[in-house]
Order: sequence, then structure tokens, then C-alpha cells
Amino acid sequence: MMKQLAIALVLGLTLAGQHANAQLLCGRGELASINEGLNGQVLDFTKNHGADRRIWSAALGTKRDLYVYVPPGFDPAKKYPLAVFLHGAGQDEKFFLKTLVKRFDQSIGARKLPPFIVVAPDGSMLGRPSYFKMATFFANSDAGRYEDYLMEDVWGFVMKTFPILPEREAHVMIGVSMGGAAAFTQSIKHKDRIKIAVGFMPALNLRWVDCHGKYDAPFDPDCWGWREKRRPLEVIGRPPGPVKIRFHNLAGPLATHGPEWIDKLSRFNPIEVMDHYKLKPGELDLYVAYGGQDEFNISAQVESFLYRAKERGIPVGVGFDPNGRHDPATGVRLLPGAIEWISPRVARYMEMK
Repeated sequence: MMKQLAIALVLGLTLAGQHANAQLLCGRGELASINEGLNGQVLDFTKNHGADRRIWSAALGTKRDLYVYVPPGFDPAKKYPLAVFLHGAGQDEKFFLKTLVKRFDQSIGARKLPPFIVVAPDGSMLGRPSYFKMATFFANSDAGRYEDYLMEDVWGFVMKTFPILPEREAHVMIGVSMGGAAAFTQSIKHKDRIKIAVGFMPALNLRWVDCHGKYDAPFDPDCWGWREKRRPLEVIGRPPGPVKIRFHNLAGPLATHGPEWIDKLSRFNPIEVMDHYKLKPGELDLYVAYGGQDEFNISAQVESFLYRAKERGIPVGVGFDPNGRHDPATGVRLLPGAIEWISPRVARYMEMK
């Protein structure tokens, strides 16, 4: 309780307007319990814990949930690097709170990572997880202006409210699955603001098929192509259990109208965004972590992206688990390698400051 009150007092000196005294739950509850087990603290900008503290999104015309983690020893007189965490399809901001914040906190406490401020916005379509409308890819699409929400509303709020280092070298975008695709796409499109992108099990080629038009085929550099047919009922994911994920579950609401659906999908397809924005060697630091037994055939998507990146002379760090699947357990096993890769890049920049 004393640690929570101390952080609240510090933040009260710097946070703007109506948020100044409403960040931290000092009573009982899920968030308070989680914070008691952390070296740093998670600040609440959601409606998940008894009051509506959400931020306004002009792009979406509604309020949206957001968690912000501040590191141990947080000092508003200092400036910190920023990590933006993007969750996967069928998830929302609570995935960070329940699955990852403790691991980030432990890595910072053990000095395996520099002290980061980490933000985790809600990128779900309905403001909650949904099977039928499960993915936004944090993209501007027929479903809404989710890129503008992320890169204008969330980004603007965080940069205005928290002491963030302004230089792109101090900004990392990290995502899982759908969020991993978005981390790559948005970092490429906004490389003036972001230097480092990390994707866990990321969907890096949303138009992946082999040369016979099959989605579930392994990557072969001599036999691959581009999805040209919509095929909304095609199964593209077989997670454990009876539920199958079909193409329309992920992409259907995002490119719904007219024959130009391929062009719409290509605008946030990382492998095509890399070409469209003419990404050059050295402009970004990219890292991908994935498994060889992924139920969504992410391995083929990733390996086609790596092949195209190599053609462009763009190095990409890789973490690979041959037995890894599309699940949190695989992400946990891959996380230490990603942390080891991220840390010296940010630390080198901070040493130069």
C-alpha cells in the first residue's frame, strides 16, 4: 500500500487534467493484487476496475481501455524509453495484465532490460474479445481507424502524459500474433517515431499461399505466391479443441467491400508494407520469434517475410522453437531471447544520451 501511494503522489505531479488523481487503485481488487507483486506499477486507464478511466479516441469516436506500466523507482524528472505492447486477435488489453506484465517487470528488476514505460492499448474491434469480430490488426480498414487510434490517440496521450524520451531509438513496438503483424507494419510506416519492432508468432504475410494456392503448405522459396481469391470459409487456424479459425474470422470485417479487397488487405500486410514503403537496411531493428508447429502456419508467413527481407538486404533477428505452437507457453519460452536482443539496442542508445 505504501508503494502504491508513493507512486500515486509522484504521478500526481506530472499527469495532466482529469487523470492526475485517478491512475492507481489503492483498494482491494485484481489490479491492486497484481501491483503488490510487482517492482513497478500498472496504472489504470480502463473501466475494468470499478470506475471508467478510459482515454478518448477521436479516431474511433469512443473511449478505449489502456494500461500503462511504470518501472521501479519511477521518477517524473527523468525520461524513459517506451515499449508499446499490442495483443493478439481475440484478446484485449487484459492479456498484457494477466500474462506479460510480471515478466517485463522481472526483467527490468533483474536489469535484463532498461527501465521502460510500457503501454498496452485495447485493439479489439468491440472493446472486448470476440470470435466473430476478432481482429483489427491495429489498422485503418473497413472496420475502423485503428491505426489512427494507435498512432495518434494512444501515442499522443502517452507522449503528453508521461516522461518519454522523444527519439525513435528509444521506442519499441512489441506484439503477439495479430499484434506482431501490427508491430511490424506500424513500425515500418512510422519509422520516424519507432526504431525497434518485435513480433511473437506474428502474421507477417496475410496473403501467404504456396504456388498451388494452398495456405497450409510450408514455405518453399521455389513454390510460393499470393492469395488472389477471397475464400472466406477457408480454415487458416486449428487451435486445440473443436473451434477452427477461418479466413473471414480474421480478415473478413477488415476488407469487406468490392473487388479491391486485396488492395485493402495489402495496406497492412507487413511483407507488402515493407516493399511499399521501400524499407532500407538499417532503418529499423527487427526481431521475430516463432514456432515450428504453429497451428496457424505462421512459420510459412514468417519465412516468406524473411526471404523477402533478405532480398532487400534487411537483417532480421530470429528466435525459433522447432516445437513451438501458437500459444502463450511458446511465447514465454521465446521471450528471454527477445529480451536479450532488445536490451543492448536500447541500452547503447541510453549510454549515448
